[in-house]
Amino acid sequence: MTKAYTLQEATRKLENYCAYQERCHHEVVRKLKSMRMIPEAIDQITVHLIDNNYLNEERFAKSFARGKFNIKKWGRKRITAELKQRQISRFNIKTALQEIDENAYLETFDALARKRVVQITEKNRLKRRKKLADYLLYRGWESHMVYEKIKELVP
Repeated sequence: MTKAYTLQEATRKLENYCAYQERCHHEVVRKLKSMRMIPEAIDQITVHLIDNNYLNEERFAKSFARGKFNIKKWGRKRITAELKQRQISRFNIKTALQEIDENAYLETFDALARKRVVQITEKNRLKRRKKLADYLLYRGWESHMVYEKIKELVP
């Protein structure tokens, strides 16, 4: 049996939830539903979190994009897809992607591709190319960049 929360308890719990790490509206609503809060309470708490700056979709999107690029080395396509999955608006996705410096983006892509091509032990040239392509595309790098880099690294 899950604990029943009062509006104040749930609000405090969600303030802490949002203060610990940036969250999107989707995550907050899911958390409140898991706490068995009624729709009116969910709306009220969500409005409170937004009004008190615990919940900010643009800030979340920017932080998410920076983190996934810098730490996980994801490309723009993967970041965009993940943000869409979290129901972030197209405007906020566009704003978030502007957080990524173009030079850093290209340097990271080059370094990632070069590091990966050395790790691939496959002798067959076509299989090597496919493995490198699969790796980079899965990470969300743009296909035109991937195929040009493959021509360069696995001639």
